[in-house]
Amino acid sequence: MSKLKNTGLIAAGFAIGTLGLRLLSSAQAKKLFTNVTAIALHEKDYVMDNVTKAKETCNDIYEDAKTINEKNCTAKDIEDEACAN
Repeated sequence: MSKLKNTGLIAAGFAIGTLGLRLLSSAQAKKLFTNVTAIALHEKDYVMDNVTKAKETCNDIYEDAKTINEKNCTAKDIEDEACAN
């Protein structure tokens, strides 16, 4: 009985796989997958633009902070550990 059950499961898996391949290769499915991929690419571009803007802002803040620290450190303060960097 167990051998018959295994054979049945294999046959069912094959049938489901074949049906799945036919559904995936249909014209409607291809159109759907194409549209979903196009949306994903558009969203990726949107996210990457925002990441780039955030990086630029962080770099500006970092450079401004360095400038402020350089102005605050006088010749006497250079010996201080905080101004040595």
